[in-house]
Amino acid sequence: MTQVDTTAPAGPPPRIAPPQRSRYVPGERNVLTGLSHVALVVWSVTVIVPIVWTFMSSFKTNTEIFNDPLGLPGAFRLDAWGRAWDTARVPEYMLNTVVVVGFSTAGTMLFGSMAAYVLARFTFFGNRLIYFMFVSGMVFPVFLALVPLFLVVRQLGLLDTYLGLILVYIAYSLPFTIFFMAAFFRTLSTSVAEAAMIDGASHTRTFFQVMVPMAKPGLISITIFNVLGQWNQYLLPIVLLPSQEKWVITQGIANINTSAGYEVDWPGMFAALSMAIVPMVVVYIIFQRQIQSGLTAGAVK
Repeated sequence: MTQVDTTAPAGPPPRIAPPQRSRYVPGERNVLTGLSHVALVVWSVTVIVPIVWTFMSSFKTNTEIFNDPLGLPGAFRLDAWGRAWDTARVPEYMLNTVVVVGFSTAGTMLFGSMAAYVLARFTFFGNRLIYFMFVSGMVFPVFLALVPLFLVVRQLGLLDTYLGLILVYIAYSLPFTIFFMAAFFRTLSTSVAEAAMIDGASHTRTFFQVMVPMAKPGLISITIFNVLGQWNQYLLPIVLLPSQEKWVITQGIANINTSAGYEVDWPGMFAALSMAIVPMVVVYIIFQRQIQSGLTAGAVK
């Protein structure tokens, strides 16, 4: 008896539908690009126009400033710059600011980068708690801590001293520095650090000779941000540095406005503001490529 094979012949394999791709809508991309360009233009205008207006007002008189605030000066007078330079003691205050910001920025980057490296590359009990405690300082308004900060600095005997202001600047700038640098250190390769450890390098030597050069773009970026923030600080110096001979540039500029009463030397004040703005603009122009590379390096990696 012959056995009949009732098995159905094998057919072609089932066809798998390719994944559907999102449809490209040219109009939608053009709209988003246009909105982003509009936002950039608006932001540029809000930043550039006040700076240009400040420079132009420094060459005017009080009458021109109030009668035609948006117009050009009748003549480019430099007498307001001379009054700001001599009478307002701008060079002295600017030198004080350079000393304070220089030491405070150096201390911020040293301690901030070391803390960020440990929190980003080592695992230990309480790591995340310490990290979040540092980062929480970013959301704490500085004016809420002025009174207890004043009392603590006075009890330490550092009131009205540059050292006290420098230490407060460092503490004030550490949260953002640690937040930024910890994220940057996490993106760096561990193979180079492991090779250095195998060759006998200590943790300190590995950090300063291996990891710091690799993190140079991020260090430059956050250094510039710290310089800008500490250079423009006003609340902390006015509370912790009352002696006029020790004032920083922001206190000196504010004094031009407050000491004159109803007869404010507006051109002199705008000239002093221009003198304070110029160094920061020059610093940003010189290091703009490093700032952009540092901000994008962490994102790309």
